[in-house]
Amino acid sequence: MPRILLIDDDAQLGPPLTAYFARFDFKLDCALKPSEGLARLQRERYDAAILDVMLPEMDGFALCRAIRKESDMPIIMLTARGEVMDRVVGLELGADDYVPKPFEPRELVARLQTVLRRRVQPPAQPTARADGALVFEGLRIDPVTRTVVRQGEVLNLTSTEFDLLHLLAQEPGKVFSRDDILNHLRGHEVDMLTRAVDIVISRLRKKLEPLDCIKTLRNAGYTLAVSRAPA
Repeated sequence: MPRILLIDDDAQLGPPLTAYFARFDFKLDCALKPSEGLARLQRERYDAAILDVMLPEMDGFALCRAIRKESDMPIIMLTARGEVMDRVVGLELGADDYVPKPFEPRELVARLQTVLRRRVQPPAQPTARADGALVFEGLRIDPVTRTVVRQGEVLNLTSTEFDLLHLLAQEPGKVFSRDDILNHLRGHEVDMLTRAVDIVISRLRKKLEPLDCIKTLRNAGYTLAVSRAPA
């Protein structure tokens, strides 16, 4: 059963949400303060975290940044409805998704299922070798272990970053529009800022440096421009 940590100072939110999550085989633990949440993350294992933006001690953005220093676990931000900058800033800091408040519990569960599904490693087929990595000059992307190695160094990517890079790598040279990328990452049509794609691309480029392999085609989209490694 996946364990989820909710960090939100609304004491009345946790109990009903915990009961609702249990219906979908999620165990939800709650922390009312960032310090409490960080302490729990240090001593216990969680599969994902849900962070409110408005918190005591530190806001959700600072909390997201603190978690990202230690973990690439999926993070969903709870933002005030209509606060576009909250969503943009959260994504820039490494959040995998956002849900505007007030929200329907079923939507939050659906978003959580989506980000967790990205982290599930596909089972190895007994008749096939588990070596279906995409290998380029200076870059190796392994969809089985969900790891990326750049010039011999394993990169620490979020699930969204990995999925976007893997999408581009499956068809190097093909131009993917922002809508193409959003539809792939989401798995279903939702109202999401196309600006979010630019943010994830920017994060990826920084992590892939000194490789310069993700190219922007103005008014068209993005493509992976890197040579395949010799067989």
